[in-house]
Amino acid sequence: MREALQSFFEANRIIVYSIYGQVFFTMGVILAIQSLRHSRLRLAQALPWLALFGILHGLHEWGDVFIPIQATYLPDFLIKLLRIAQVFLLALSFLCLFQFGISTFSPLPTKWQWSFWLPTAIFVVWLLGPFYLGLTMLPELKDWYAIAAATARYALGLPGGLIAAYGLRVHAYQHIAPLDLPYIIRTLRIAGLAMAGYGIAGGVFGPAAPFFPGNVFNEMAVFQTIGIPMPVWRSLLGLILLITLLQSLEVFQVEIDRRIEEMERANILAMERERISRDLHDRILQQIYAAGLLAEALRERCEPDSSMAQVLDQMLLALNRAIEDVRIYISTLQGISRPGHLRPLLEEIARDPRFRSIIDIEAQLDVPDLFLGPEQAAHLAAILTEAFSNVIRHARARRAILKAQIEDGRLRIGVCDDGIGMGPDHPIGMGLRTMQERARLLGGVLRIESQPGHGTSVWLEVPVEQKA
Repeated sequence: MREALQSFFEANRIIVYSIYGQVFFTMGVILAIQSLRHSRLRLAQALPWLALFGILHGLHEWGDVFIPIQATYLPDFLIKLLRIAQVFLLALSFLCLFQFGISTFSPLPTKWQWSFWLPTAIFVVWLLGPFYLGLTMLPELKDWYAIAAATARYALGLPGGLIAAYGLRVHAYQHIAPLDLPYIIRTLRIAGLAMAGYGIAGGVFGPAAPFFPGNVFNEMAVFQTIGIPMPVWRSLLGLILLITLLQSLEVFQVEIDRRIEEMERANILAMERERISRDLHDRILQQIYAAGLLAEALRERCEPDSSMAQVLDQMLLALNRAIEDVRIYISTLQGISRPGHLRPLLEEIARDPRFRSIIDIEAQLDVPDLFLGPEQAAHLAAILTEAFSNVIRHARARRAILKAQIEDGRLRIGVCDDGIGMGPDHPIGMGLRTMQERARLLGGVLRIESQPGHGTSVWLEVPVEQKA
């Protein structure tokens, strides 16, 4: 059985290495695309290192397929350069794996911040030692290749894989567990085990080396013992790692969905507060005013020193206190009740982490720093907050621009996105109607420019005199 397996894999050696490289290269490309997502999780910030590891390691493994083919017609010095580049790619890929493991612990405590540079320091030592000095001192390229590749695996691959595995485990329990996603935790644990397995399979069991442990634990020893070459085992571990990581990355979408739900709840709460404050102002407060006017009319008809006059005085005092309390409560419900200036308000909204953590926001502000009254600031902030919330909830955009400019005596403030856009028959929801009502209260208008597939622009136009 073992002899049959050995014969099969020897005959299909090129296919084995092609699949091996394909698994890791595919993993790198997919993770690179996934890493473009915005997330507050540490895993998202460390993911580009793992993506780069997959791409570089896949290119290194493909070298075992293409370099022997090139050797049939390329001169020897070019084949030597290709082998040198292949070893360099191996060490560089392990550096990225090591750096990914360190990055999963970010931000590091002050006393451990030096460890962020540890993989780079080890790589530089390897580059100056086994790579450069070995290349200049060893006469045979085969001997140099074995030593340089083995030391790269021992110094970078093995610790990088083990630290990355431990980092995934810590990240799962510290940052994913609070989200109450047990299936994500399970897949991250499996990914961590696969990463640790790869760290051992790729960091220990490499090509034979003329020193321990490479002269005992190497690819050939495993192949002769089991009959299955190490690239097959590494490919299986890489495939498990790819599948589990892709399943685990669903946490990014869960995170975004929950943040969108939080914003929707916040918008609903803000709209309810606005409704309550308007009802208090337009109905309750006016009725209290009316009751106060009636009490004052009765007070004027009473004798100054009568008991009825004293009762009416107390009633007027109570009504005035009630009016003051209702006004304070209305101000509290409206949120922003302080004056401010235009540019700082726009910059603050553009930097809001609720939005910037999901989409890229650029601010293009070509306006003077106009003064804003309390109600103007409240309405403007509410309009822009609702506009950015709509971009995140509905537009499927990756980028938005907050623009502010003055044209023809009017202040124009716009939120423009690169999303899917909408047609002219798109229904107008409560949020948009509230934005239009706030624009009317500012003395301006709200305009929407959109086409399917070409994004949406929401413009608020207000006469500059209204803002001065």
